[in-house]
Amino acid sequence: MASHRKLRAAAVVCAVAVAAGPAPVAAWAATPTAAPSATAGADAAARSVTAPSPDPFSGLSADEIGDKAVSATQSATSLRMTGRVVTEGQPLDIDFAVNDRDECTGVMKIKGGTAELRRTGDVTYMKGDETFWRASMSSQGMPEAQIDATIELLKGRWLKIGEGQAGSADLSGVCDLKGLLDDLGKDEEERRGLTRGPDAEVDGTPVATLVKKKDGGETTTVSVSQEGKPYILKMVKAGGDEPGSLVLSDYDKPVRVVVPPADETVDLSKLDQGTPA
Repeated sequence: MASHRKLRAAAVVCAVAVAAGPAPVAAWAATPTAAPSATAGADAAARSVTAPSPDPFSGLSADEIGDKAVSATQSATSLRMTGRVVTEGQPLDIDFAVNDRDECTGVMKIKGGTAELRRTGDVTYMKGDETFWRASMSSQGMPEAQIDATIELLKGRWLKIGEGQAGSADLSGVCDLKGLLDDLGKDEEERRGLTRGPDAEVDGTPVATLVKKKDGGETTTVSVSQEGKPYILKMVKAGGDEPGSLVLSDYDKPVRVVVPPADETVDLSKLDQGTPA
């Protein structure tokens, strides 16, 4: 049977990618071009509209609107992230709801495989299909026989990773809303030099669009809500090495995490014995 260290590496390979993915939220110029229809939220294309009257951002520069958007978004107690991020050339589709209590629930898709992830009470649960686990474990160099045995053990079950177990720190970062939002304000220089583009809509909400162009043809567009709090609703990067799109929605809505039944889990510490926990 594979050692739990190898399986841990396999289990967190895409979680690490997810943790890297939301980082673009922290920098305007690093934001992940529109994702394909892997997730519903990412398909909401902005279209040109007339700005609300009166314009809530009247008299403000694009940089000042950006500052207001960062402050508002940092105040969120929960949100949903939907779209596609690219890390090391590998596209990853995500749909996650996260709150400020380090809880989250969602789905990720990579290399044709799908995995669900849930975290609550310092425990993370991950359930992948065979394609997901096989791709993840193969990327870690596991022998085929070990991959087959591990997939058989995990079939239809959730991998349970408790606090302090190998990989738990990586996985907890996926659900760290406070850390994610704190990063928004760290590099003010990245947010400078914005211009305001045509007003648009994201999922029916009117937005102001903030645009930043960089050398090499890379363009980042950030959509800021013109209704209620000026939350960031969408970020799109076109051009560059890692184009992508991320939609942020369901601000301040409850995040309900369902703990899998004990008889449907496999504890990470039990994997060497091949015994479900």
